[in-house]
Amino acid sequence: MNDDAPACWNVLDDQAAAVAGMIKQVLQKPLRELGPEQARALVNSTPSGEPITPLDHVDQLTVPTRAGAIRARLYRADGAASGGAAPALVYLHGGGFVLGTLDGADELCRAIAAGSSWTVVSLEYRLAPENPYPAALEDCVDAYAWLVRTAAELGIDPDRIAVGGDSAGGNLAAALCLHRREEGSAMPVAQVLAYPAVDDTFTAPSWSEFADAPLLGAADARWAWEQYVGADHPGGDHLAAPMRAESLRGLPPALIMTAQVDPIRDDAEAYAQRLRSEGVPVSLTRYAGVFHGFFTEVAVFPQAKQAIDEVCLYLRELARA
Repeated sequence: MNDDAPACWNVLDDQAAAVAGMIKQVLQKPLRELGPEQARALVNSTPSGEPITPLDHVDQLTVPTRAGAIRARLYRADGAASGGAAPALVYLHGGGFVLGTLDGADELCRAIAAGSSWTVVSLEYRLAPENPYPAALEDCVDAYAWLVRTAAELGIDPDRIAVGGDSAGGNLAAALCLHRREEGSAMPVAQVLAYPAVDDTFTAPSWSEFADAPLLGAADARWAWEQYVGADHPGGDHLAAPMRAESLRGLPPALIMTAQVDPIRDDAEAYAQRLRSEGVPVSLTRYAGVFHGFFTEVAVFPQAKQAIDEVCLYLRELARA
């Protein structure tokens, strides 16, 4: 580890430390100083020439919403197309509500579809600050409802649809569950959340302990939150920050994964504990030695493969149940 690296970087394993060093070379300034456009140009992933996990069925979709339409991508496991209605995972990419694309989650969605035999539908919701809260959540709510209505046409079982996401996508997945509970709609069968951003108090110990974490430090995380809700947002809105909900009872079973070196780690783990205390079945795993964002880096971190394997096993067992 370089002598000038923040102290919390010493917790990273060798692979994560090497990746953190490369990110530091690419991002000469923090995300908050780059601003949305330049950060997107530097961080957003582009399509790979040859996918790590080839699939026979990857389809581009246009999904109607109250604001017009959004793009989506459907991944069907090889052999599942002729096997009747399949369970499906609606996946919401991360990126602090400001960054992120379908391409950035492409390898992850391919791996989950192949490993679980579930169909995966990845959504490209509107981004902040151009489209502040609740635009992204409305896109996700509308797209999920559309998928339930059109599931049969897509070879999906409408009674076996889960929702998942990483970081900001984890926030949106959790908020979608709360929204559907409140409107009395059928709930997703599960929520799969990777280091979800669920609290807007920024007071948990990890916010200080990992303030200088790679890729997403505390100041950048707070900046991204302000892009989403606006600097003058009063706070306390549970559909923006799910931890603010008065009750979490009746929500779907959850698989929650966190990264050890991450300012929002404690918030995500507190959400898991609160779900559990309010009667929701929860599986919680903290992945050691890695930082925020590891989950989508399929070929980079061994922990990403472990987490994907955990998700796939969870979904397979859910389908059997």
